[in-house]
Amino acid sequence: MADYHDDLRLAHVLADAADAATMDRFKALDLKVETKPDMTPVSEADKAAEELIRGHLHRARPRDAILGEEYGVEGTGPRRWVIDPIDGTKNYVRGVPVWATLISLMEAGENGFQPVVGVVSAPALNRRWWAAKGAGAYSGRSLTSATRLHVSKVETIADSSFAFSSLSGWEEQGRLDGFLDLTRACWRTRGYGDFWPYMMVAEGSVDICAEPELSLWDMAANAIIVQEAGGRFTDLEGTDGPGGANGAASNGLLHDELLGYLNQRY
Repeated sequence: MADYHDDLRLAHVLADAADAATMDRFKALDLKVETKPDMTPVSEADKAAEELIRGHLHRARPRDAILGEEYGVEGTGPRRWVIDPIDGTKNYVRGVPVWATLISLMEAGENGFQPVVGVVSAPALNRRWWAAKGAGAYSGRSLTSATRLHVSKVETIADSSFAFSSLSGWEEQGRLDGFLDLTRACWRTRGYGDFWPYMMVAEGSVDICAEPELSLWDMAANAIIVQEAGGRFTDLEGTDGPGGANGAASNGLLHDELLGYLNQRY
């Protein structure tokens, strides 16, 4: 088993730097916000945080490739850092504290690139989660002050808590009826959104979550944290890992039933 301790330590350093930069501009009255071609917002803080992380990586891991939401991919090779400088930009620009920097290291393998390190840092919530392949998943403020994460043991959809982001994407894909059937079958539903449902699955406070449309930088860090906490992360077709165009996470026990609901087409 490869040892990713040094890479995990570096990911924490990157998250520390990003936290300082993003918190400095959070709720700033003069924050500059633009609209990207896909009609989603991007703030000056998104760009600054990604530039900062890239600068650190150029110095610390010059041979590794980098893929970021704002500036695309640079470099090639079997190791690739994947960055979402602010996951939850819409929350960030409105002053809602539910946003995070997502940092993952992915390595090439038989089944393509898979995450081996992941850090999710939400400084406005004063929370951070992380994992490395084969080493478990944790939450805390530092590597030396952490609690190990474990998914729940809930075995039935009727007893499950389901977290999601919004309804619009499910409707656009013709999956809304199955989604609504799932919400009716669950014990509890909440629309926490973005990175947070996945972290709650890893913590065991939520049992299932899913999103209909995602990019790799939205999923890579979340995926390994869920997996190392004992859960399962797939696309909606059931392929393990963050390589699809959407994501579903669970404690593992409920995963097949979760996908069954979300793949109903009417």
